Amino acid sequence: MSTLKDTKPAVRAAGAANTRAARPAGRKSRLTRQQSRAGWLFLAPALLHSTFFLAVPALAAIFLSFTNYDFSGAWQMIGTENYVELFQDTRFQAAFRNTILYTLAVVPLSMGLALIIALGLNQKIRGLGFFRTVYYLPVVTATVAVASVWLWIYHPGAGLANAVGSLFGLTRSEWLNDPATALPALIAVGIWQGLGAKMIVYLAALQGVSKELLEAANLDGANRWQVFRNVIWPALGPAHYFVLITAIVQTFQVFDLVFVMTKGGPVNSTTVLTFDIYNNAFEGLRLGYASAETVIMLILVAAFIYLGGRSQRKNQDG
Repeated sequence: MSTLKDTKPAVRAAGAANTRAARPAGRKSRLTRQQSRAGWLFLAPALLHSTFFLAVPALAAIFLSFTNYDFSGAWQMIGTENYVELFQDTRFQAAFRNTILYTLAVVPLSMGLALIIALGLNQKIRGLGFFRTVYYLPVVTATVAVASVWLWIYHPGAGLANAVGSLFGLTRSEWLNDPATALPALIAVGIWQGLGAKMIVYLAALQGVSKELLEAANLDGANRWQVFRNVIWPALGPAHYFVLITAIVQTFQVFDLVFVMTKGGPVNSTTVLTFDIYNNAFEGLRLGYASAETVIMLILVAAFIYLGGRSQRKNQDG
């Protein structure tokens, strides 16, 4: 009996301790639920926007791609006829090829040049604010204005490009009027116009590199290349991934430059998927056909993003 009496206070103390331990856990659970509700509340506008302006149009495009809808109101399901016709369409084949070439050229070249410029602007030099503004100015300038300026630069007779080339003994080029040079000329404009946005991202990432790691590398006697390769480059991993994904999306969205500068010519040498989709939907009034082309472009964008992200992760792991 005395043993049982002695154990009762210990049992009550243990029960009280368990109750006290449960209370904070309960409060923490309520706090977690409140934070979760607050998070979903703040995400609601973005989710609604993505649903109504991204998800719903994407699903509508997939559905319409299996129809012959042409804005007349009468339509019927035709299965995969649009897709079969697309891959037999020489203009679509040219647009598909030009889009891939444009992306493969603009993305890596613009990323490399933007990183070099960011490394230069990350130094303590005079007029730093001026140079940053100059490089970023094309980003905030309307694409129509940019295209108009470059139309003058590429003008065969009075253009700046031929004038500079003549100083070095180069023959005059037709630039946008020659199928061999039209797409490279557009690629140059695309690279130039997108440098500023990528440069800003890289510059912000460079300023976030650990000063302690840089000092340690310098104390160990590392040269500039070794510091860049072993300290700066790994620290830029998230910036590389962000710039890569946004650059891929932007290159697939190129439309204004083509519309203003070349109209897809000459001989479809600068026709890209967005421009061909526009022509099929609003010039040819074949929305079902254009929707099938849109679906193919979405698949192509997803493939590029997947491959780009996978290669970036491999580089970071390495």
